[in-house]
Amino acid sequence: MQATSLFNVQLSAAVQLSNVVAGYEQNVVFSDLSLDIAAGQFAGIVGPTACGKTTLLKIILGIHPVISGKIQLHNNPISQVKPGTVGYVPQLGSVDWNFPVTVEEVIAMGLYTNGRILPWLSKEERKNVHDLAHRLGVEGCLQQHIIDISGGQRQRVFLARALISNPKLLILDEPTSGVDIKTQHEVLHLLSDLNREGMTILLTTHDLNAVASHLPWVICFNRGVVAQGQPHDIFTNEILTQTYGGDIVIVKYEGHLLIANSTPLHFRDEKH
Repeated sequence: MQATSLFNVQLSAAVQLSNVVAGYEQNVVFSDLSLDIAAGQFAGIVGPTACGKTTLLKIILGIHPVISGKIQLHNNPISQVKPGTVGYVPQLGSVDWNFPVTVEEVIAMGLYTNGRILPWLSKEERKNVHDLAHRLGVEGCLQQHIIDISGGQRQRVFLARALISNPKLLILDEPTSGVDIKTQHEVLHLLSDLNREGMTILLTTHDLNAVASHLPWVICFNRGVVAQGQPHDIFTNEILTQTYGGDIVIVKYEGHLLIANSTPLHFRDEKH
């Protein structure tokens, strides 16, 4: 699938995929995939269900092998990337919430990506956990069981776990799924703040309107890169139809985008 790129990616890349082929057994998910994520970028990957978004994240994280091709993070092969360089927030639906662990313990788990073996936290590490929990608004539930807090609080806790090692690259799989609109906006605003501080952020999402409102860069993906650029440039009926395989209506009003899954009857004769 030929990608449409609306500007040249910066020379300094946090993620570089070159001619990557990936899949599961005999099922090739995507082939000949090349993609650069510039250092300092805040990018969202959008596309239909089962289009390869999660597989793409897994190969960037190094937890799923590629059939062929090359992947580099900050100009180093994945095998040479130092632990803690990449933070990862999984989909909340993939987590076993019955595991007996407190919020504080979940956040501290992020420290073990650095290869530490001591089972207890130092005074400084505990302070860092509490400081990060305070910043993310979960300091008041540090001693609670993870199953006893709300979905929005759980999302912040797993974000704290990913951030505790101070990663250069943060990867999130559907971070706004299953949370209310208020929490969704709070999470995206927090990610914007982290990006302004210099962190490279890459996330997947199904929420096109949230992407249009909050993210500066978007990658339309369907077993390959369909297009990438700023939301106002590439959220067009043509590109989104090519991405999702169905008619998409886009309304532009006073600098804002509103995207619907299908075209109502009164929009049939007019493309926005």
